[in-house]
Amino acid sequence: MTTAVRKFSRQRELIYNHIKENPVHPTADEVYTSLKKENPALSMGTVYRNLNLLSETGMLKKIHIDNSPERFDARTDVHCHLLCTRCGKVFDIEVLPEGLENRVFERHGHLVTETSLNFKGICRGCAEEK
Repeated sequence: MTTAVRKFSRQRELIYNHIKENPVHPTADEVYTSLKKENPALSMGTVYRNLNLLSETGMLKKIHIDNSPERFDARTDVHCHLLCTRCGKVFDIEVLPEGLENRVFERHGHLVTETSLNFKGICRGCAEEK
């Protein structure tokens, strides 16, 4: 961990802990709205700056899914996501086989440095409401 990240400001710690304790993959707007209630001095710019810094240092992952706002994940290990096209929630899913990156290198000679696999569909909760 770098020195810049170790020296958490109170607001940075608040933002990081909010995402870590609420693995719902919130957007920057959702983080701001949720934290602003009890932290009136918090600005949207502070939320964006800190989310970007935490992402750049590898403490958070940015999740990019087509036509959906960028979301943030405190879980930085390799895993996939499902975006529910009904409720808009993003869920962690475990489908990547172990060693997939190594197989890409063995078969094709490409060195995989990052993996991102996202699905779109209907979550269990929305499917059960039908």
